[in-house]
Amino acid sequence: MSKNLSYLAGRKGVDKTLFEELGIAAETGTPSIEKMEALRKEFLVGKANVFGTATFYDFLKPENQGKKVYICNGSACLCAGTQPELKEKLQNHFKEEEIGEMCCLGRCHENAAFHISGKNYSGKAIDHIGEIHKNKTVITDRYHIAATGTPILTQKFPGVEAHYKTLKDCLEKPIGALQEELKISGLRGRGGAGFPMAIKLESCRNTPAEQRFIVCNADEGDPGAYSDRYLLEHQPHAVLMGMIIAGYLADASVGVLYIRAEYPESIDVIENAIQELYKHNFVGENIFDSGFSFNFKVIKAQGAYICGEETALLSSIEGQRPEVRVRPPYPAQQGLFNLPTVVNNVETLANLPWIMQHGGKAFATIGNGKSTGTKLISLDGYFNKPGIYEVDMGTPLRVVVDDLGGGFRKPVKAMHVGGPLGGLVPLSKINDLMIDFESFAKNGFLLGHASIVCIPEDFPILLYMEHLFEFTAHESCGKCFPCRLGSTRGKEMIEKARTSEYKIDRALMDDLLETLEIGSLCMLGGGLPLPVKNALHYFEDELKSYFVPNA
Repeated sequence: MSKNLSYLAGRKGVDKTLFEELGIAAETGTPSIEKMEALRKEFLVGKANVFGTATFYDFLKPENQGKKVYICNGSACLCAGTQPELKEKLQNHFKEEEIGEMCCLGRCHENAAFHISGKNYSGKAIDHIGEIHKNKTVITDRYHIAATGTPILTQKFPGVEAHYKTLKDCLEKPIGALQEELKISGLRGRGGAGFPMAIKLESCRNTPAEQRFIVCNADEGDPGAYSDRYLLEHQPHAVLMGMIIAGYLADASVGVLYIRAEYPESIDVIENAIQELYKHNFVGENIFDSGFSFNFKVIKAQGAYICGEETALLSSIEGQRPEVRVRPPYPAQQGLFNLPTVVNNVETLANLPWIMQHGGKAFATIGNGKSTGTKLISLDGYFNKPGIYEVDMGTPLRVVVDDLGGGFRKPVKAMHVGGPLGGLVPLSKINDLMIDFESFAKNGFLLGHASIVCIPEDFPILLYMEHLFEFTAHESCGKCFPCRLGSTRGKEMIEKARTSEYKIDRALMDDLLETLEIGSLCMLGGGLPLPVKNALHYFEDELKSYFVPNA
């Protein structure tokens, strides 16, 4: 059925999508029944399809209708402990039913984050809530941005004309030569999976089709991560040129940027940058008289972590409920509207201009082994110098913590690296890890997005485990039982142990984790067991009172 719906959605293409129309209809809250019925008829889909889609997203679901302000409930803000006081201050200006929650606003560097009137705020902004609410005042956040090693993604922007000379040079070269440079570079996906980008592009190009797509996955939902937000807002042209080059290599003519609604400022910056490109004729039809055409489409997401999974993202664009698809076929062969599609995250695409300018070998010499190039790191508010740092792959984690982050401002017992599905790293392991895929995997962790959320000494590990299960239960697409039910059962078990005399059977917990790990369709359910297992292993003494003693 979903395959047929993909073909049906392809009739209108990306120019007008059911997903966007639902968002427009929900400007004052959830879409009305009358509007959904009209859209159902226009797009030739069933009532259940439209209703199922509209009620899935945080910004569209009926229970959030009438909300005027949203509080961030992400991991970094939770551990920082800023949100209870934040809510108290908001209650002086809003009714209880007007206050909602969302995750995560990407303000992990200073916490106390909230969303109002289509804009994000954090830090001490709450002290100006009266002015913000009345005059729609915008307060721009600030954080440290620096690089150690080779500045690829943090280099100074030379201006549009100078920057896009690299694109002009690329369009004058054979595609095969550029593809070879990309292979030599060893660039792997920066969203967490680490899959070689060159293989995706080549596979997409070699799949027969009349049209192909490049999709930028800018739905950076990992609590603690804001590196993609940095690129979208501070290096937009690196991302956009990367998409155009990817389009040239894959023979794709349309680039879609799917940007999370929780990043309103990113959407504005990208749209302005695209307008600038059209003004200079650096994008559109027959770019630089090369015969290659490429156009952009920006889609504002509506609040769903699962859309960071590439197949759920594609279903979302098509106006379907964003459920994970069974693979194969992979998106490179059958993606958006069942046409060949390359989906890469923001940071991956932003590396392409540098590789094409300096060569694949220059990129490959940076880094460590199969982890070539650099990596952006997001440091949260527990560091003395929180912010975005670019490091060569292979940089010791100790350097990141002490030299770049300036150490911790308060005692910390663990760092959650790589988002909610990443590894829970105790301080005792800092000296064993380097910022690369292999080092983290070898030590039983996951580099992922390379965001770092600190867990302070006085924050119960059991409560953090409960938070991870609850997050997964809330964000699950619901398609597979292990994720949908397993995360809920895990949350219930831990909450019961935390609030009563109930003791968790370790064998039952291990069985639950195994079921999630091997039975889930995607990494949301399949990745959750990793940090939970890390917690059980490294914090056994703290947790043992909540479990049935060994016989």
